[in-house]
Amino acid sequence: QVRLVESGGGSVQTGGSLRLSCVASGETSAIRCMGWFRQAPGKEAEGIAFIKNDGTTEYAESVKGRFAISKDNAENVLSLETKSLTPEDTAMYYCAAGRACWLKLPNKWTHRGQGTQVAVSS
Repeated sequence: QVRLVESGGGSVQTGGSLRLSCVASGETSAIRCMGWFRQAPGKEAEGIAFIKNDGTTEYAESVKGRFAISKDNAENVLSLETKSLTPEDTAMYYCAAGRACWLKLPNKWTHRGQGTQVAVSS
């Protein structure tokens, strides 16, 4: 089994930045891809970005140029640098992992964490 634990969420004002982290433990050798998705109250989950083991990344259009995903393979830590945040970015942010990458279908990820809350005020 794979365990994912997120941290780094918080409350910021419009234009602010946050760095989210996710530590993966357990059977991490089976992971081929990790990513982030978010879900706001009353809305469907939205894929944000993923990174494959070979370093290939992909982003949702809504965050391109503002968010950056990275992974420390040695420590099994996934990060998401966020900047130029707006109230529309307010959501619970989830770390996810699996053998496949799921940007447009975030509910397909094999493993997911408990989430970390991001709140952006105007």
